[in-house]
Amino acid sequence: MTTTSAPAPRAGRREWIGFTVLMLPLLLVSMDVSVLYFAVPFISEELRPTGTQQLWIFDIYGFVLAGLLITMGALGDRIGRRRLLLCGAAAFGAASLLAAYADSAGTLIAARALLGVGGATLMPSTLALVRNMFHDAKQRGTAIGIWTATLTGGIAIGPVLSGVLLEHFWWGSIFLINIPAMVLLLLLAPVLVPEFRNPIAGRFDLLSALLSLGALLPVIYGIKEMARDGVSTERGLAIVAGVLVGALFLHRQRTRAYPMIDLALFRRRGFAGSLAVNVLAMFALVGFAIFTTQYLQLVLGLSPLRAALWSLVPSLAVGGIAPAAAALAQRVERAYLIATGFGIAVVGFLVLTRVTPESPLWLLLLGASIYAAGLVMVMSLVTELVLGAAPPEQAGVASALTESSSELGGALGMAILGSVGAAIYRREVPDGLPAGLPADARDAARETLGGALAVAEGLPTHLSDAVLHAARLAFADGLHLAAVAATVAMLLGAVTALVALRGTAGKSPLSPPEAEQGALVTASSSDEPPVVR
Repeated sequence: MTTTSAPAPRAGRREWIGFTVLMLPLLLVSMDVSVLYFAVPFISEELRPTGTQQLWIFDIYGFVLAGLLITMGALGDRIGRRRLLLCGAAAFGAASLLAAYADSAGTLIAARALLGVGGATLMPSTLALVRNMFHDAKQRGTAIGIWTATLTGGIAIGPVLSGVLLEHFWWGSIFLINIPAMVLLLLLAPVLVPEFRNPIAGRFDLLSALLSLGALLPVIYGIKEMARDGVSTERGLAIVAGVLVGALFLHRQRTRAYPMIDLALFRRRGFAGSLAVNVLAMFALVGFAIFTTQYLQLVLGLSPLRAALWSLVPSLAVGGIAPAAAALAQRVERAYLIATGFGIAVVGFLVLTRVTPESPLWLLLLGASIYAAGLVMVMSLVTELVLGAAPPEQAGVASALTESSSELGGALGMAILGSVGAAIYRREVPDGLPAGLPADARDAARETLGGALAVAEGLPTHLSDAVLHAARLAFADGLHLAAVAATVAMLLGAVTALVALRGTAGKSPLSPPEAEQGALVTASSSDEPPVVR
């Protein structure tokens, strides 16, 4: 006697329209990471922030977002993912309005913090709802591929949209564009997006939420500050404190009957390995972005808006990679595809080791497009593996863990690759500086490429040319070594994928469709009472 499981139900037009609606908040949340790039001079002129306030205007959004992802993912599993999505949309819209009309730096910092809270509810909710709206593995893979492309595309589009808006409107317009999309989401999501929650998750553990915040925030803060200003005792202690609080958090998860994070997730085949691979992918993708941006603006001398437009080329070039990888994963084992994605990224980074200050623009764009294609391929497949390895009722916290690993990988990439490039620059640039340069000018030129450009502006032509040549050449050497370091990380990622992910199918341990529907409380788009299936 044999038993066969029914095929998973396929999503129809309603689900795909609902999925399109879910991409709105994801695009805006990812854009808000980079939308301030061009607005800083305008904000500085009107609000007069101090140097510290200006840094917090930039950083508070990302810090709050990273710190609350796990908490919000667990909360969505308990109160309902659609409900959390709608609460987040309302908060994000209100915070956007507050930011647009902020009359002081303190108000803008508070508004950016509230945007981070809203973003932390929106990101895991959208991915967890995708997990439950698409039961068919092939359709789910395509949806996650589009989700990944939307996330990475939003980060690239942010500076360009900001530049265009600032050409015609005041700086607050970069926040007002969020409001119509959030209103649309609030109107359409109750009709098109079904509700899901875990009925056996237990009560929400506030102490665990505080411990997770106390673990992630100091670590992310310490790493990012080291990337920007170097190593210090204060930043090192912040990281140590975060790790210690993280140990307390893990102990609490092991001892509670209903933990925020079920640590058994990490014993599921493919789950921990997928998170590790995601960290390595984001390490290279985010960590190397600063080199391409500075090359466009400071080496080639492009204006910020022109540099942002050219930086869109890699994003446009790889726009279809994620869905294509998902389709290919139906025929080829994902571990091999992920390793191949890392291999493609290696080729891109090797191309970048050939870039010099005299290289044509297309060489930089070619290398960036190749490594971006490989890493987007990796990220989309890894996201699918993480969600497939987790039970559907824990999709919210699994989504949050994926995004938290992305934040950690990006912070590590900025710190390590940025430090590698800066160390090479500081070591090599003094040898190329012309004799007779004043000591203060020599020190300023030695610190950063931007400092060298500022020094060169006030010098006679022959000295200015010598300073620029030495600084740009040293920067290119730093870029080369950072590309080599990223290549090593990519090779490690390929090995990790082949060792830890081979044999994983990215499916739930339950057979479909029970895997998708069992142990879930499902509500229709109306206000009918939830039904336990």
